[in-house]
Amino acid sequence: MKPTDFSKYLTDFFGTYLPIECGVSQNTILTYSYTFSLLIEFLKEQEFINPQRVTLADITKERIINFLQWLEEDRHCSVSTRNARLAAIRSFYSYLQYRDVKGMFRYHEIMSIRKKKTAAPEMAYLTIDGIKLILSQPDLKTRYGRRDFVLLSLLYDSGARVQELIDLTPPNIEFNDTATVKLCGKGNKARIVPLSKQQASNLKKYMYDEGLMKEDRHCVPIFCNFHGEKLSRVAVLNIVKKYAEIARKKSPDLIPENLGCHSFRHSKAMH
Repeated sequence: MKPTDFSKYLTDFFGTYLPIECGVSQNTILTYSYTFSLLIEFLKEQEFINPQRVTLADITKERIINFLQWLEEDRHCSVSTRNARLAAIRSFYSYLQYRDVKGMFRYHEIMSIRKKKTAAPEMAYLTIDGIKLILSQPDLKTRYGRRDFVLLSLLYDSGARVQELIDLTPPNIEFNDTATVKLCGKGNKARIVPLSKQQASNLKKYMYDEGLMKEDRHCVPIFCNFHGEKLSRVAVLNIVKKYAEIARKKSPDLIPENLGCHSFRHSKAMH
């Protein structure tokens, strides 16, 4: 079967345009690719279009709007998720308008679809006492208790995003007069963040105990699971939820119900 124009341009979009021309992160590529997996699933289930036969002409503004509605109603996605899927589609059609000018009008129609407005949820954050309470919960007599303590304290002290934290390897940490951590964030943009003396001391001891100061361990994630692999975003969230729940039983007023990983970053900014 001859490849369609849709498959041709989609392959180039993910294989060349995003990683090489735009230099976007692997996480962005994975998120965008999942959007198009969902779109292909929608076209198959709702529009009865064989995935191998999808062409650019099959994807109209009306179908994209129906796809976004399907995400909300059938897959129960939030408005913010719906808008994120639309952003991925817009990026593809922004790319297309310079590759296939014949379909310019149709592409601009799709790019004109508006994001849906949504009320921004109030971000939960912790007081200084709340931070201290959560950090007092991990059992420092156990290996994973020490890991969780250093992870949570670094999440707060550095103001790191979750992905930035789990991507850390030993070369990202510098123990000089002022200890620093190099975080690689959205768009592969790196920043250097100074650490407090107490945080540096705790992190350095943890890395020594885990053998992370050795040269042959430079590619090992700083925070690993039982299999020696870097933690997933869900795993870090579970760690946060675990200690938040324990702390909440001791002092409900200090620990918000909707506490998440980003709450530590927000708390640092508030403080």
